[in-house]
Amino acid sequence: MTRNKFMTAEAAVGLIKDGDTVALVGGGGGLMEATHTFRAVSRRFLSTGYPRNLNVVHALGIGDKKSEGMNHFAHEGLVKRVIGGHWVWSPKMQEMARDDKIEAYVLPSGCVMQLYREIGGKRPGLFSHVGLGTFVDPRHQGGKMNSAAREDLVEVVTIGGQELLWYKSFPINVAIIRGSFGDPDGNISLDQEAANVDVYAAALAAHNSGGIVIAQVRTAVDLNSLPARSVRVPGAIVDAVVVDPDQRMSYDLPYDPLISGERRGPVIIDPPEPLNVRTLIARRAYQELKDGDVINFGVGIGEGVAKMVAERGEVGRYYQTIEHGTYGGALLVGLLFGFARSASAMIDGPSQFDFYAGGGLDTAFLGFGELDAVGDVNVSKLGGLTVGPGGFMDIAQNAKKVVFCGTFDAKGGKVAIGDGKLSIHSHGSVRKLVSKVEQITYSGRQALKRGHEAVFVTERAVFRLTDEGLRLDEVAPGIDVRRDILDRMDFAPLMPRDPKVMDQAIFAD
Repeated sequence: MTRNKFMTAEAAVGLIKDGDTVALVGGGGGLMEATHTFRAVSRRFLSTGYPRNLNVVHALGIGDKKSEGMNHFAHEGLVKRVIGGHWVWSPKMQEMARDDKIEAYVLPSGCVMQLYREIGGKRPGLFSHVGLGTFVDPRHQGGKMNSAAREDLVEVVTIGGQELLWYKSFPINVAIIRGSFGDPDGNISLDQEAANVDVYAAALAAHNSGGIVIAQVRTAVDLNSLPARSVRVPGAIVDAVVVDPDQRMSYDLPYDPLISGERRGPVIIDPPEPLNVRTLIARRAYQELKDGDVINFGVGIGEGVAKMVAERGEVGRYYQTIEHGTYGGALLVGLLFGFARSASAMIDGPSQFDFYAGGGLDTAFLGFGELDAVGDVNVSKLGGLTVGPGGFMDIAQNAKKVVFCGTFDAKGGKVAIGDGKLSIHSHGSVRKLVSKVEQITYSGRQALKRGHEAVFVTERAVFRLTDEGLRLDEVAPGIDVRRDILDRMDFAPLMPRDPKVMDQAIFAD
């Protein structure tokens, strides 16, 4: 029997029916995104009005913060519900959630990837401790991000005396995935991609739910030409292969074998950033590293620590990981967060999150939006806008130590750095150390319960989480503790009689 699963993007998206639940794969900046196929969905809807009322699920943030990725699905009538791990890459979808034009849910990225695997195995769902005590816990919001979201997707259960969250299974009707090479039988290779993420898990969930799998690739190859070891998604579970010869590694990057892991090369180091608030926070956070640590860097100021490690030629001192499934190498930043050059290993995303959930990380460097007296952190809903945690929750809740990196306040603050000290010229108009966070993305109580360490590094102070609450441990040289710290917080931290002064070298050019 001769098969030929190649078809146009228009024909492939024509297989999507009204009301289907569609799993999308990708990461910010265009990583593993089937952009050509996403655009075809948007074109079909705008020209015909179909498909309608889709339920869209995605683990990582997908888009460019402008028009690509999830923005192609941000049309009234096209989407009814979105379950997303991270939303900031699609301003249009954020606005639809804010205005109750869709049912908006946020679940941790790792749990979404692992849930695909459970759906594919016809199990009742994912049972996990990840999310306990946070906004995903149904005793808080249950992952519901607006008033249109009413269904309970998560329940609290007790198994063997242990309290867990039950992320319920649901059928996946369509999975839109991406690879590098595809043959007529539907075998898909990821050999020239920047990560594996949840490609196989999403395809498995759709196929075993009785749904369809649409795979976009850059290159069509002959039958039996792909080495078996290169095939990451077998043709048995793929229904349509769409070829886009213009497919790129990212929106701006055509192809780089150092990023796909096919070759290794010298680490390319960008010029050092000038001394600024982000730099000095990264310098202080860097001091929390220990040789041999297995570490993770989050987007934002945490990237600055990764850059510092590369600049100092210390990549080999630690085991670097990214939630996308990548180990080692030089991590890229900004719109290319999730990419790495000369990586040492690439595994599937669900397996990476298994590693995190099991406590495999020693130290994680993450950002924070809000922080309160009990050590609760909010990064998932800020100013009423749905942001989502991405992999933050899976990582922060399970790392043995989390170093939260962020400015003390936001919007309009001006400081001077140099001569071994910090001077505050004007304070930001938005306080980040608040009496109670708007939404709990990281639970200080859960961290203490699990015996984990939390350090909060800002440009003017360092705090640590204790059983009694948040403690002010260090202050920047040149700072007035009362005027610049205590009077700019909504709560009084614990503090020693004489807090330690931060290392002056951090504040020197």
